[in-house]
Amino acid sequence: MTLIDRMLDPPSYGWMDKKGELIKPTPKQLFSEFFQRLNIFKTKKNWLGFLSWFWLLAISPFFILFFVKYFSWKLALVGFLYSMVLMGSHATIWYHRYSTHRAFRFKNVFWRFLTRNLVIKVIFEEAYVISHHVHHTKSERPGDPYNALAGGLYCFLADVNHQKIAQDLSEDDYHKVKGFLTHTGMYINTYEEYQKWGSFANPTRSVIYWILNWSFWYLVFFLIGGHALAFTLFASAGVWAVGVRTFNFEGHGKGKDKRQEGIDFHWEDLSVNQIWPGYVAGEWHNNHHLFPRSARNGFLPYQLDLPWCYIYLLHKIGGISEFRNDHHLFLEKYYQPYKDGTIVKKVKSSGNIKH
Repeated sequence: MTLIDRMLDPPSYGWMDKKGELIKPTPKQLFSEFFQRLNIFKTKKNWLGFLSWFWLLAISPFFILFFVKYFSWKLALVGFLYSMVLMGSHATIWYHRYSTHRAFRFKNVFWRFLTRNLVIKVIFEEAYVISHHVHHTKSERPGDPYNALAGGLYCFLADVNHQKIAQDLSEDDYHKVKGFLTHTGMYINTYEEYQKWGSFANPTRSVIYWILNWSFWYLVFFLIGGHALAFTLFASAGVWAVGVRTFNFEGHGKGKDKRQEGIDFHWEDLSVNQIWPGYVAGEWHNNHHLFPRSARNGFLPYQLDLPWCYIYLLHKIGGISEFRNDHHLFLEKYYQPYKDGTIVKKVKSSGNIKH
């Protein structure tokens, strides 16, 4: 087994059967696994998944009180834009393109800290980054932590059921996997702390960091628009935190082949370019799977890429020292050959496109 095969803690139902086929657990199995892995009384090593959903529950009163006490269509629009555009674009910039794929480099820690805390914190870097590397290596194959072929619930509960890091890493493997996170600026446990907590993140430091982040943003929103605005934006952050758990299922065609010639150019998995995630968050997902380390994913003229706008702006003002932009490679290797008709013949002859 390679390191990528050992990085995640396999669920009790396993990744694949004896024939090497993907195991598709029932809803009962998925929920059973979910609640077992949330149980911090069983083992404190379940703290990361528990805290992730605890924060989600902690933000739910903002959602309820927004509708009960502060609702207006104007505030609903503001919340919608904060949730879909700002939260979505930030996730693409910070978690996806920087933390996971290192598509660009900050000039110093100030710009990294600013970008990391640009919105209300609702996701742990550890849960996102490590599992996402596995996802790219094993898309639609057993071991993919949010395999669309296993269903929507499989993906929705993946942060607890499938994205937890392996609990039996050797010290050498631990330090190798740690390398996926060292550039993020988060405190990373020593190997001895990992053996105690079962994670790279430290629970005490994580709680303090989240409290400071939430307190800062509540104060800022309150000073701008009072409790009404603060409750609106925290409520919208909660909506996004729930919605993002469905993204990879949707972004991989809900387990069906929804790729289209002339729009999707990566044929090794089921990822698709979707208009809505693309416009609000720069998530042109098929493009991303084609060039995962590119700081720009909007390659075609109509593919607006707001995260790329932020990255390029920060580069212009000196906050980002370097980035990778594979737009020219896309045009040269895929789009122009497609227009010429050569890439279509090649793809069809390989049998990768199903009609």
